[in-house]
Amino acid sequence: MRYFIENDVLKAEIDSHGAELKSVIGKASNREYMWYGNPAYWGRTSPVLFPFVGNLKEGGYIYKGQKCRMTQHGFARDMEFTLKESTGSEIWFSLESNEETKSKYPFDFELMIGYVLDGNKLDVRWKVINKTEEDMHFSIGAHPAFLCPVHGEKDKTGYSFALYGSDGKGGYVPASDSIRYHGNSYETGLLLREERDLPVKNGVITITEGFFDECTYIMQDQPLNKVSLLDSKGEPVVDVLFDTPLIAIWSPEKKNAPFVCIEPWYGRCDIEGFDGELADREYTNHLAKGEEFNKAYSIVFHAMA
Repeated sequence: MRYFIENDVLKAEIDSHGAELKSVIGKASNREYMWYGNPAYWGRTSPVLFPFVGNLKEGGYIYKGQKCRMTQHGFARDMEFTLKESTGSEIWFSLESNEETKSKYPFDFELMIGYVLDGNKLDVRWKVINKTEEDMHFSIGAHPAFLCPVHGEKDKTGYSFALYGSDGKGGYVPASDSIRYHGNSYETGLLLREERDLPVKNGVITITEGFFDECTYIMQDQPLNKVSLLDSKGEPVVDVLFDTPLIAIWSPEKKNAPFVCIEPWYGRCDIEGFDGELADREYTNHLAKGEEFNKAYSIVFHAMA
């Protein structure tokens, strides 16, 4: 079922299936910011990745010595959430563990996802509660897709990403020219061990022809807290603000798709050669019985003519 929240600046639409953000429209311009999910390129808009982010080695994980099967990005994006609260500019959904989830992931949990509008900013909030008698291990991530180009250009060549780190005073400074990233394997989806340099100039990455044909750009432990999508004139379209250990930038490989994804992650795919148990996966989050994980990221939507 579709639900709406709005304020004087923005109107957002969320589907209870996956608690997925489907649309954000600027009221002044009546312009859409979000990708509309054409399956010819990619049939989703902004899925929540839980309890895994990315692919797992050989399509599964090991827990207490047993191999458990799991599809890419986990199951939450394909499940129906329950509406918990809706108050005009704020809405919350909940997914609780059940027989279906426990057949894939042996933990009792509640996952709550909230969307809160504040002026031209949308806060996306995550709460994970461990209801299991033992430690719970999980990842969670965002996958918002933004229309690109937005001014009728034939493709997104010439658009760019501006990367920023925190200045320690609540503001941002352009990233250095030495940002590093990992790619992922076409065949397995696993993280490649080789670390590479991103072509950053004055904190900006320009989208060139074929820029997305190689891989997902996965940056881990880099001093980044903000990524902005800039149009071909260098004007901001959206800012994604985050405090995650990983951030990814993606558009479908070799499709010249008319959108880009800026993805804050708490967790990632397995790295090539990984051979450990669930609790040993890099960037996995751990909750003791009764503990809560509370995190958020924000999207700022700039006015478009």
